[in-house]
Amino acid sequence: MDRGIVVLIAALSGSFALAPSVRAEDAPPPAAVFATVDGKPISQQDFHSAFANFLRQKYYHGQVPEGQLALAREEVKERLVDRLLLLAEASRRGLVADEKHIDAKIAEYDARYATSPVWQQRRETLLPGLRLQLGEQDILSRIEEQVRTLPELTDAQVQEFYQTRPELFTEPEKMRLHTILLKVEPSSPAALWDAARAEAQRIVARLRADGKAFEELARLHSQDRNADKGGDMGYVHRGMIPEAVQAQIDAHELGSVGDPIDVLEGVAIFRLDERLPSRVMAYADVAARARDLLKRERSNQAWDGFVAGLRKTAVVKMAEPAAPVPAATTN
Repeated sequence: MDRGIVVLIAALSGSFALAPSVRAEDAPPPAAVFATVDGKPISQQDFHSAFANFLRQKYYHGQVPEGQLALAREEVKERLVDRLLLLAEASRRGLVADEKHIDAKIAEYDARYATSPVWQQRRETLLPGLRLQLGEQDILSRIEEQVRTLPELTDAQVQEFYQTRPELFTEPEKMRLHTILLKVEPSSPAALWDAARAEAQRIVARLRADGKAFEELARLHSQDRNADKGGDMGYVHRGMIPEAVQAQIDAHELGSVGDPIDVLEGVAIFRLDERLPSRVMAYADVAARARDLLKRERSNQAWDGFVAGLRKTAVVKMAEPAAPVPAATTN
């Protein structure tokens, strides 16, 4: 059976996959209440279905890492509470689903599962739940769009953001490097690594005797992709190379050749040719990016504040005792 249809049927039917250690007869009755939000119920069945979907999406094989079950349970609970609050607020605002949009989505399901016997057999049974789910998703996207739609930013606001958040527009230190790489597979025996290190030492000795020979020796010995360019790596930002290599380069003087160093690909030799300090980029060069970042930041702040406001006035009551939560789902 198509896994997509299995997941769809599970989601629409409110069913959930039980862990091997949880028997079906131990599952809570469909009407059992998990929590109420301003008097509106979230059923245990709804919670377990949401929890199973959450596990499938977030954790490999649906297995919660040890010690994170309570956090996962709380996250799912918050999502369900927020969903009820947002749907209630959307209703107060008079938002309704776009039926044409829903029809188009259902047509997509029909096309996707056109050759599936299961879809053909279950379509009419699933359709009411699917329309309800798609309608709620459409309404939720509409209220989020309303909240996130803010007045256009002024140039002054963008410039102030640029000036007060220089870390977002700072180009890190750059180094221009040349390298010679003697490739060795990580799983190679120690003898091959020792041989590469010995050869690298001989190359370094020649380089230090005649620094001008680096490009020539790189073309002769290096197995890096930059070998045909004399080992020129161009400009490399700090943070782009391993810490051990960076530490060695930090001790280099311009034009100096470092000692051979083991890297993931083998044994490498580096020459530092130029060092450009970090700098804050000019506003004219990053104005568009600054506007996008500020717009995104304000949009997220508006949405987070809106949801927090709904939670602040909501009355959420947990049912006692809560039903057991499955530790994993089955595929």
